[in-house]
Amino acid sequence: MSEFKTNKISPRKGTTQTIGDSGDTLSIPCGVTVTNAGTISTAGISGGTINNSGGTISGLAGVIEWDTTAKTSGFTAVSNKGYFCNTTSAAFTVTLPASPSAGDVIAIKDYANTFDTNKISIAPNGNKIQGSTDTFESTDEGAALQLIYVDATRGWVLTDASKASDISPDIKYVVATGGTVTCCGDYKIHTFTGPGTFTVTCAGNPGGSSTVDYLVVAGGGGGGWRASAGGAGGYRESSGAASGCYTASPLGACVSALPVTATGYPITVGGGGSAGTPPNISGSNGSNSVFSSITSTGGGGGASGENNGIAGSPGGSGGASAPLSPNSGGSVGLGNTPPVSPPQGNNGGAGFYRCGVGQFGGGGGGATAVGETSSPSICKAGDGGDGATTSISASSTSYAGGGGGYSDNTPRPGGSGGLGGGGDGGHISTGGSAGGTNTGGGGGSSTPTSFAGGSGIVIIRYKYQN
Repeated sequence: MSEFKTNKISPRKGTTQTIGDSGDTLSIPCGVTVTNAGTISTAGISGGTINNSGGTISGLAGVIEWDTTAKTSGFTAVSNKGYFCNTTSAAFTVTLPASPSAGDVIAIKDYANTFDTNKISIAPNGNKIQGSTDTFESTDEGAALQLIYVDATRGWVLTDASKASDISPDIKYVVATGGTVTCCGDYKIHTFTGPGTFTVTCAGNPGGSSTVDYLVVAGGGGGGWRASAGGAGGYRESSGAASGCYTASPLGACVSALPVTATGYPITVGGGGSAGTPPNISGSNGSNSVFSSITSTGGGGGASGENNGIAGSPGGSGGASAPLSPNSGGSVGLGNTPPVSPPQGNNGGAGFYRCGVGQFGGGGGGATAVGETSSPSICKAGDGGDGATTSISASSTSYAGGGGGYSDNTPRPGGSGGLGGGGDGGHISTGGSAGGTNTGGGGGSSTPTSFAGGSGIVIIRYKYQN
């Protein structure tokens, strides 16, 4: 075995100094600096070794000193070191150096050929691996990995004979609790029919899931006494693109899912507005529903018929206005108030009074349609505006329909509630119904009392496995 003992080795620029074709050893005494201006092939490349007894090595990008004591648990690697990793007992994580320099190298070898059983994970420690801030993993039996730090843009890059596909991002999925939890294939669905907390314990990553789809419906407005109906609660939904191919309503088109972090998200489920009572009481507005940055506004209450021409209340969808003797009613309740995009609801309809025939209340606004204005030509009360249909819960369900208006003419019935839980209107002293529970439907108008709006709902859906 030959031995180099010169105090300084300086290969000419562009040349190659080969050590190890037959197991050569380069000894570096204390205080000696070895500077490389060309290429040095050493241990792990041509089979030689470097024995450094206190000297300084500079410019030897790619040179690796192997730690021959196999690692069996997580550790932080040191630049220009190689490590044998034994995952026989358990998977663990190698954390890369926090402050690497260009040209720094880390090598990892599957000591016991068990990476396929217990993976090795590689954490970037505030930097990047192949341009990503994700933790990467290798699940290949017998894998040998060499990473070189290039720059802040690409970070640590896999080199030599290995392929970039030999390691992949450590896939993580959203993990959460709260509400009533059901599963649909690879997706979890959290349904809140009352107040609660959506608690995220793992925020996932883009390789698995890191966003959630949602449906947030507010409480519907109450029907006004003996006249006009309540509007539906505001309806807001994401597109569904992040959590499976279910059918979202048109209102969810192009609406992005929400990113989440590991924290608790308080959930508010709005109650329905109270019904109008005699004498001359309009229905009250429903309450808001809230998840994260999404607030759906309670539906507007319907107006009372004895308050001549009173306006319907604004809200997620607007309440209908009262008849104005002897003509159509006053200003309808405006939907999508306050405004959001896409709109969370529509306007209510107007009531109408016809001398000698009676008064006919307007229908409350719904998520996808305005409330119907009562018809003077046929003396018909207004129907509620239709709501929206989605299968975010894994079954096709409609929400946020407007309530139906009241008719005080015996042979002419009250208006029908809109699709999605809208309550029907009554006529004279019979009929009518409340908005559907947990649909956000508007309450129907009737007498001697009208009907309350339906409570809202919050549904959250995300991918939890593959």
